[in-house]
Amino acid sequence: MAAFRTATPNERDARHQQGYSVMTRKAHILLVDDDPAENLILRALIRKVSSIDIELHYCQTIDDALAFLRSGKPISMILLDNRLRPQLDFRETVPALRHQGYIGPIGVISASLADAYFQNLEEYGADFRIDKAEIDPTAIDFILREYLPQE
Repeated sequence: MAAFRTATPNERDARHQQGYSVMTRKAHILLVDDDPAENLILRALIRKVSSIDIELHYCQTIDDALAFLRSGKPISMILLDNRLRPQLDFRETVPALRHQGYIGPIGVISASLADAYFQNLEEYGADFRIDKAEIDPTAIDFILREYLPQE
């Protein structure tokens, strides 16, 4: 009887580069954060998610994000930093994304979720919030399963 094992992340990456289909689902996540380090951190974490093929797009400003939306490129979900310049917080940036016509899930990410206004984030069009310290491969996988339609 043959023994079966799960492919390592490096083996999955190699198969993917060779054109093999390892994952059947694909997600396009748009990260909007004025700190480029957050892009690098999220990219590293996404590489560890094996249940879905994730393509991460990155914008530093809300204006860049709105232009990305207008481009018509696919977006499955937006992860939006709570505070972006020049807008103050998600109470201004999320409505701007919705006004542009985006109807998919928007998650607000923040270094601190203690402010009381986070309790009303749905009123501004956001779907969920997550502390930056809680973002790991398991959390990313859970969020995608929870908010993206099953194929």
